[in-house]
Amino acid sequence: MTTRRLAAILAADVVGFSAMMERDEEGTHTRIRAFQQDIVQPMVERHHGRIVKTTGDGFLIEFASPVEAVRCALSIHDNVAAGPLRLRVGINLGDIIVESDGDVYGDGVNVAARLEGIADPGGICISGSVYDQIEGKIDVAFESRGEQQVKNLSRPVRVYALAGHGAVETTPKPPTLPQKPSMAVLPFTNLSGDPEQEFLADGIVEDITTALSRIRTLFVTARNSAFTYKGKAVDVKQVGRELGVRYVLEGSVRRSGAQLRVTAQLIEAETGSYVWADRYNRKLDDLFALQDEITAQVVGAIEPQLLAAEAHRLEQRSTSDLQAWECAMRALPHLWRFTLEETDIAQEWLRRAIERDPAYAYAHALLGWSYLKLWAVIRTDRQPEIVQKAEEYARTAALLDEQEPWVHLDFGVIHVRRRQTPEAVRALERAISLNPSFAMAHAYLGFALGVGGQPEAGAEALERALRLSPRDPFLSRDALTIGLLIEFALGHYEEVIRLSRIVIQERPNTTGAYRYAAACLGLLGRVEEAKAALDKVLALDPAFTRENVEQVVVYSQPEVRPLHGRAPVGRAPGMTTRRLAAILAADVVGFSSMMEKDEEGTLMQIKALQSEVVRPAVEKHHGRIVKTAGDGFLIEFASPVYPGIARRASSKLRLGG
Repeated sequence: MTTRRLAAILAADVVGFSAMMERDEEGTHTRIRAFQQDIVQPMVERHHGRIVKTTGDGFLIEFASPVEAVRCALSIHDNVAAGPLRLRVGINLGDIIVESDGDVYGDGVNVAARLEGIADPGGICISGSVYDQIEGKIDVAFESRGEQQVKNLSRPVRVYALAGHGAVETTPKPPTLPQKPSMAVLPFTNLSGDPEQEFLADGIVEDITTALSRIRTLFVTARNSAFTYKGKAVDVKQVGRELGVRYVLEGSVRRSGAQLRVTAQLIEAETGSYVWADRYNRKLDDLFALQDEITAQVVGAIEPQLLAAEAHRLEQRSTSDLQAWECAMRALPHLWRFTLEETDIAQEWLRRAIERDPAYAYAHALLGWSYLKLWAVIRTDRQPEIVQKAEEYARTAALLDEQEPWVHLDFGVIHVRRRQTPEAVRALERAISLNPSFAMAHAYLGFALGVGGQPEAGAEALERALRLSPRDPFLSRDALTIGLLIEFALGHYEEVIRLSRIVIQERPNTTGAYRYAAACLGLLGRVEEAKAALDKVLALDPAFTRENVEQVVVYSQPEVRPLHGRAPVGRAPGMTTRRLAAILAADVVGFSSMMEKDEEGTLMQIKALQSEVVRPAVEKHHGRIVKTAGDGFLIEFASPVYPGIARRASSKLRLGG
């Protein structure tokens, strides 16, 4: 059985596919398959499309709306512009024939394929019918290519191309420089010849970054973003552009027995010129004093007037025990990895640090954090237990040093997990006041605000976090999840599904992503997909039930919590979609006078018309009756090739005699 409908058809293929396959068959196949799964499929779903078919180097997609088709094409280009693949895309709007297996045929499809063939490499061509529908609705320029004769079509096609004749410009703009002095501390090079001493070089950078971050009048890029340059030959000018900072501190560390040699240089990123440089030969026992000296000299070189005012901040440290400090530094790489095994290693090192120095507040606070980050990867019934454990360590750390920012980050997340939004916001704002460049605290402030009824403010806080640490692979994981929660609170369910898929791809055992995907799929009426997502939740976490949703979900407002009470299945309240349609409107001529002459008889005739003639005809031709009034009706069709229902009706019933 075949049907007809009006649709926007997108045809695309990969430029240079044959040559790529000739050079690297397996690699090309892997890249294109990943491109289709990771980019094309999520974008098509986000824009309410349907993938009709894929070939080795291309795909054919159907959309109900040309606006969504063009938006999808632009989104796909945004995602591939910086990579090795380039596409040609053609989009047409027309009547199509749909086979029972879902395949599509007809001029609507043929024109799209021809437009794809004449598109520039990396470009998009659309037909005049598409352009007429999107004009004024999409903030991207298309330029006229005039009427063109294309292969196997007798009539010319009016063609428009994406302005610029090529790919959409999607290179992200570099971060703008902050108003205050800004800098990044790059990983120091370990020159000791012993990989075991990497922790020493990394620890020195960690402490210097932390000390500088405590100064309110400096903007300091977070440690994890800076560490993406570790082990690489870097151009400080490029680093300055990518991180959006004016200064870069780099250096090296060499340890020989109890002797330590450290070099450090502060460079102005824009010019590459040295602002300050020095070399230090010290005993290992003097490491903390050396770090304070380097930090003070950096501040003095950038803003001399700050040095005296901020001197007390530069010397704040939780421990004077070098071995305890070493243990904490060895824990950090494991702490930032999201597995139970790595967390166990981090906790072991932190416990050793506390054994060496029971008053080491930083180690206690990090140990609390190590429990909190397990929330997403353990069974639901264990989550209250880990929050309780984290609170024990956070309270100990607070008693030892109330000025430690990690203490307040711990408390902020603990309060969020308990839906205590005001307390969470206060704790996280306190962490930021102690360390204004604390990217993780900004991110979790976004978390607290987002799930506490202020999603717009939450999104702003998350943006600040990502500005402070724009290349942070660990923050980006948390930011992805926090962004997902904020989008749910804003009611952007398609976006939540897209983000959930990215989380699942990175961390397949994360039950939370499946929970939110299930909730949003249910809210959008995609029942079978919602059930499949819930099945995955139960497979990963057999302890999960509807009854413990209240325990798991962190929104402070019950009406926002996904899966709250009954599973939400059906369209979300207030949600709208776009699609092209043929609309038929009809009414009965002389209805008022007919009603005046014979009210009961007229109503019976019109009711018979609607039930015996209109409804069967509409169903036969795949339409939908939107509404009926006393004297008329409004009908939606997927295709403009519909029969004259009014003419057929008049041949069967003579209204008004």
